[in-house]
Amino acid sequence: MSLVHRELSVNGLTMHVVEQGEGPLVLLLHGFPDSWYAWRHVIQPLADAGYRVVAPDQRGYGGTDAPPDIADYSILHLVGDVVALIHALGEENAVVVGHDWGAPVAWHTALLRPDLVRGVAGLSVPPTQRGGVPTLTSVREHFGPDFYQLYFQEPGIADAELNADLHTSFRRVMGGLASPIAGNGFLASTREVDELPSWLTEDDIDEYARQYKRNGFTGPLNWYRNMDRNWSLTAAWQGALITPPALYITGGADVVRTFYPPDFIDQLPQIVPNLRGVLDLPDCGHWIPEERPTEVTDALLTFLGDL
Repeated sequence: MSLVHRELSVNGLTMHVVEQGEGPLVLLLHGFPDSWYAWRHVIQPLADAGYRVVAPDQRGYGGTDAPPDIADYSILHLVGDVVALIHALGEENAVVVGHDWGAPVAWHTALLRPDLVRGVAGLSVPPTQRGGVPTLTSVREHFGPDFYQLYFQEPGIADAELNADLHTSFRRVMGGLASPIAGNGFLASTREVDELPSWLTEDDIDEYARQYKRNGFTGPLNWYRNMDRNWSLTAAWQGALITPPALYITGGADVVRTFYPPDFIDQLPQIVPNLRGVLDLPDCGHWIPEERPTEVTDALLTFLGDL
C-alpha cells in the first residue's frame, strides 16, 4: 500500500492531497512552514491500522492553489477547506488532526462544525478562547513589537527574506528554531546549524525547498495576516466550547509552550470538556510529528480506538 498523490476541487481551490489506506477518515493538517510532508512518518502506520489517512497541502502551500488576496486566508476559509475536503472525499465526517497552524484549523473545525468532526487532535498549539481585544493588540502587549507574528504582518517583507534562499530558510527554521523574537528578521531568531538534528535529513530539506518553489512563502504568511480578521469573524463563538472528543500533544522543549501560562494544560478542560488525553513529550521541540512520530502515532491510535 503506497502513498497516492492527487488533486481535488475543494472550496474553489485545486488542492493537492496525499492519501493512503481505507477505513474511517483521518485528516492530517500541517503547520508553518510545512506541507503534507510533515506527516510522512505517521501516514502509513495509521493506514496500516485501518484508517483512510489524507494529508493535504493546505491553502497557499505546496501543490495547492494560493489565492492572491490576503483576505482569502481567514480562519473561515481554512475551516471551509476542511469541510469541503471531507465532502470531496465522499465522507460524512472525519477525525481532524493538526500541528502548529493546522491545530487552530482543527480546533476551529471542531468548534464551528462539530457535526462533521468525530474527534479532534492538536499538536503544539492548544485550543484557546477568543480574547477580549484584537489578537495582534494582545500579542504586542504580551510579547513586544519584535514578536515574529508582528514581523510577518507587512506584505512582502518576510516573504522576500524567506523566499531568497529556500534551502537556507528551511535548514535554519526547522533545524535551528530558537526564539519567537524576530526584530532583525525571522531567520535572525534561528540558529545556524552545521549538523541537522537526527530527525531531519538533507533530503528532507531538499524536499521542502522543492515543494515551496511553486508558491513560496506568501500564501503561508497570509495566514498570519488574518489574525485580527479572524478575531472579528469569530465574535459569534465567544465563550463557545469545543465539544467533540479531543486529544492534545505537546513537546516539553517546544518554544510555543512559552506563549501560554504555565498552567495552560490544566485549563484545557474548561475549553474542551471532552478532552480524552494529553501527551506531554519530554525533550521534544516544535516539530512534533517529525521529531517523535512513533509516540504521536501511538497516541493517535489509542485516541482513535476509543472513539
